[in-house]
Amino acid sequence: MPDTPSGAPADYPQFIPDAGACLATTNVLSGAGVVRWMLRKPSQAGADNGWRIMSHIDTSDYLSDPANWKISDFNQVCAIEPALIGIWDLEVGSDLQIVRDSLGVRVVDTATGQAIPRENLYVPPQQRA
Repeated sequence: MPDTPSGAPADYPQFIPDAGACLATTNVLSGAGVVRWMLRKPSQAGADNGWRIMSHIDTSDYLSDPANWKISDFNQVCAIEPALIGIWDLEVGSDLQIVRDSLGVRVVDTATGQAIPRENLYVPPQQRA
């Protein structure tokens, strides 16, 4: 299992069985920034689920420095931002953002600005009816 950066939960639930690993910025993992952007790329290795998770304060320069990215268990990042549980099985090429406003917390498709319907989001086995 990847190392637990400071600021990230050391003990977290397994929301999604065999969720794999993702790349997350150190701003997300340290708590310096809140999760805002999520991209799903093709997997680069067996455990890689393809998700790239970024914070609201990450700049282009910050994101271009490999030292600012860490391999993390996807469930660990979900413990930081539970809205990520729902995106787990969305397709490669997904480009999403978390929007927090008077309507609550929503996962939105970046290209269209449309919220992802709840029925299209993953539900962990332990929470299914």
